[in-house]
Amino acid sequence: MLVVFALIFLALVLFATEWYPIDVTAILVMVLLMILEPWTQISPQEGLSGFANPATITVLAMLILSTGINRTGIVQLISRKMAAFAGTDQRKQLGATIGVTGPISGLINNTPVVAILVPVIADLAHNGKTSPSKLLIPLSFASMLGGTLTLIGTSTNILASNIAAQLGAESPELGLHAFGMFEFTKLGIVVFVVGAIYLMTVGVRLLPKRIPADEDLVEEYALQEYLADVVAPANSSLIGQPVEKAFGKDDLDIDVLQLIRDGERFSDPLARKEIRENDTLRLRTNRETLEHIMDAQGLALTGGPPTEEDLNSDEDEPVLVEIVIPSGSFLVNETLASSTFRQRYDANVLAFRTRGDVVRDRFEDISIRVGDTLLVQAPPDSLTRLVENEDFIVAHEFDEVTYRSEKIPFAVCIIAGVVALPALNILPIVVSALAGVVAMIFTGVLKPTELYSSVEWNVIFLLAGVIPLGIALQQTGAAALLGNAVASTATFLPTIGVLWMFYLVTGLLTSVISNNASIVLMIPVAASAAQSIGANAFAFVLAVTFAASTAFMTPIGYQTNLFVYGPGGYTFSDFLRVGAPLQLLLSVVTVVGIAFFWGIRA
Repeated sequence: MLVVFALIFLALVLFATEWYPIDVTAILVMVLLMILEPWTQISPQEGLSGFANPATITVLAMLILSTGINRTGIVQLISRKMAAFAGTDQRKQLGATIGVTGPISGLINNTPVVAILVPVIADLAHNGKTSPSKLLIPLSFASMLGGTLTLIGTSTNILASNIAAQLGAESPELGLHAFGMFEFTKLGIVVFVVGAIYLMTVGVRLLPKRIPADEDLVEEYALQEYLADVVAPANSSLIGQPVEKAFGKDDLDIDVLQLIRDGERFSDPLARKEIRENDTLRLRTNRETLEHIMDAQGLALTGGPPTEEDLNSDEDEPVLVEIVIPSGSFLVNETLASSTFRQRYDANVLAFRTRGDVVRDRFEDISIRVGDTLLVQAPPDSLTRLVENEDFIVAHEFDEVTYRSEKIPFAVCIIAGVVALPALNILPIVVSALAGVVAMIFTGVLKPTELYSSVEWNVIFLLAGVIPLGIALQQTGAAALLGNAVASTATFLPTIGVLWMFYLVTGLLTSVISNNASIVLMIPVAASAAQSIGANAFAFVLAVTFAASTAFMTPIGYQTNLFVYGPGGYTFSDFLRVGAPLQLLLSVVTVVGIAFFWGIRA
């Protein structure tokens, strides 16, 4: 037990600090469990069992199905109707955002839903003269609330169902079983409605106007001091030099964004274009470097700093957009320099927003994390590639993207079948989901080559890595020990109080580590505690599941929070201010709802 507790402590530290990606941490823990088999009681077969676990396979299949839905454009179609309905009325915009996001998140994995809707909601806000920060946190929170509606709403529910089934098989007296497709939908509806009312009334008042509705991206990122137009007069030493060699030293933090000659603009490729007399160079650099090169190269400053309108002045010229880095992107844990992002996409990065902080110079060697936002200037063809690439979330909608709209009927029928077959007890959810993947390939909703790129492999490796930790908790008696310790609080707390405590602890844990990791750690403990005090184990498992699915208080508690962090211009405290009251409110609503619908006594 001491060895397992030590590994849990190591996992918690690594998950919370993000010294390594969470999937790498999970695999590290899995390997250590197998290496330390005499103490952890985890054989290689058990250590690797997470890869063949029904929860892992089901999540993999659901990620592919979500991509298939995305390829048809049905979510975008619904969202455009939402935008037309909402117009410039902020209350309608907020209501439409919550009303569309929640139900959709109950039917397909909520993480891809937010990835799809971030650009839609950002554009809705800008077009409707509303600050995006008034809508993007509600988008993320609504997706989490919607994820509680069905078994397949989030990977957390699927994993919790599988763990409950395993515990029930090992200890039939617990009365645990796999969740039905709509087994907790009635509670999910209550939670969703209460959460929606909170966001529409109290939450909207607590949300900041972090980004003024009429502010352009140059102003939002405060780039005025980092963008400049300079002219190369006849006596400049740059005349006749190619752009790539113009500023010589590699240690100078400077990018040439555009060359303007006789009213004509050149952006791509610039490297080998020779500089001529009276050419204007549009630069990204800091004031100190600008003054240095002006003195050294004989350049003259012209006009004021360019605006977003200047940077997007021609439809054939590069466009300024924000790009969010999702989980699974090749850029995660890379730097702009090591990833060769600029060379791959002919795109200039003008600023970098990470965990709420904006970096405007010397960001080439900063390690990129999930949720970081890049302010990018890219030509139209590169932008199309960025939009169509699963490695990026471009926070703006583009009409150039083509969808397989003719496949919408097939996609809808397939998802309906995936939901209905397990609900009617005809097929297990893992079989139904895999059958749905095959059906999407046969009907052309997805191409075979898109299967592997549709999967967020870090999520799969995370699940496969943490599942053996839950087995070790059970087999070493560590879960029973912790459960008995928590059960001792029943001497001064009523059963419903112990249930509420489990909700709160799980919610706090999920705020700093992965929600799937918290499920693996907390469900065995909750089941053991329930058994010790003669309580309904299913009620305790459900409380933990709901708490892990609704991590509102920090941007790192849930992937969808990270997706809106940058585009909303949020700070860490924004999530705490809006999310903490909601978390507390739902802790009471959920626990009372569980007691009402299922009872808390065994």
